[in-house]
Amino acid sequence: MVVIGGGPSGSTAAALLARKGYRVIALEKARHPRFHIGESLLPMNLPVFERLGVLDKVRALGVFKRGADFEADNAQGYNTYAFDRAIGDSPPHAYQVWRQDLDKMLFDHARDCGADAREGHEVVKAEQAGPRESLLEVRADDGTGYSIRARYVVDASGRDALLATKKRLRRKNREHQSAAIFGHFRGATLRPGEDAGNISIYRFDHGWMWMIPLPGGVMSVGAVCRPEYLKSRKGRTVEFLRATLQLNPALWGRLEHAELIGDEVRVTGNYSYDSARMGGPGWVLVGDAFAFLDPVFSSGVYLAMSGAEQAVGLVDAALRDPATERALLRKLEKRQRAGMARFSFFIYRFNGPVMRQMFREPRNTWQLEQGVISMLAGDLFDTPKVLWRLKLFKLAYAMSGLRDWRRWRAEHKYRLAQAGAQFTGGTTSVDKA
Repeated sequence: MVVIGGGPSGSTAAALLARKGYRVIALEKARHPRFHIGESLLPMNLPVFERLGVLDKVRALGVFKRGADFEADNAQGYNTYAFDRAIGDSPPHAYQVWRQDLDKMLFDHARDCGADAREGHEVVKAEQAGPRESLLEVRADDGTGYSIRARYVVDASGRDALLATKKRLRRKNREHQSAAIFGHFRGATLRPGEDAGNISIYRFDHGWMWMIPLPGGVMSVGAVCRPEYLKSRKGRTVEFLRATLQLNPALWGRLEHAELIGDEVRVTGNYSYDSARMGGPGWVLVGDAFAFLDPVFSSGVYLAMSGAEQAVGLVDAALRDPATERALLRKLEKRQRAGMARFSFFIYRFNGPVMRQMFREPRNTWQLEQGVISMLAGDLFDTPKVLWRLKLFKLAYAMSGLRDWRRWRAEHKYRLAQAGAQFTGGTTSVDKA
């Protein structure tokens, strides 16, 4: 079988399928290490890493992440949502990592597990001759080409979304759209004490901003913006990033004496999308090849790896008993969409006045704050007491919205209008001085 893509989802699928005794060819079009954004991991990633057998390697690569902090009207200026206060069984911490290092380690691990892991090999054509016969044309970066006949295809091609694009399944999110501009800085101010490794989230009028501490004293800093704002940029992208970050005084206060590494700024657009179907006979989409959410809660790597792990069980069962494939696909897709919907409720409303106030002044009535912490930890699939708190949070949100319905309605209309806006930033572009 073939796994397309060598990111976290592809490497997870390739490693686990190889362990089950299948002959697996994993194809990554680039060569590791290659740059990728998405540096903040969730606690629920850690059990997946442990089952893969790489948790010690992740620990060695990462910065300890106790929690996430959000701006607040208190003496220190922020509230820390510490993962050890979660009400489920999620681990009490996570890590921040350089994605190029994490991705390389996971791809190498898939190779160590027995997968034929090939770098610099791009799938340029995919045709399906039957439920258990896919024909792939591959082009290597040395100019050579070859064909593969596969019984099953796991598409983990990321935002290229190879099969979803070919099958015309990819759908733009009609409720939310954003784009991002970001860079890496040296010399930024860390949070004090045990909060030094936390991700920090800030808001501004056009979106939200992040600060992610990385190994080597580097800070990943960026802004996720509504398309209307990012389309307004003029002149050098480096200066636009600096001007944007200065819109939040608290963030800029931690950054004003820091140095942008290499004067390198990246811009990426078309953030939110999904696919009409997750799979069919002989193929399945995992990770960003299936869907991608706004990254405000760092959900990408966890959803990708968790989904890939679940997909491995589906593929194994489908090959042993093809009659079960359709039902298993429906079950997996329902599970994945449910988790994404729980994240999306918060993501869509994060910049609105009601959610902003609830995060700035959290209350733990009925353990609602702890339920939100569990969501931030990634525990949103299988823990009933967490899922019930998230439902209660929705009710509390609705009641708060009724008290300020005019502002809520204005923000809702603006968000939908921005979701329909066109942004021509493509995937990722790089600007250097």
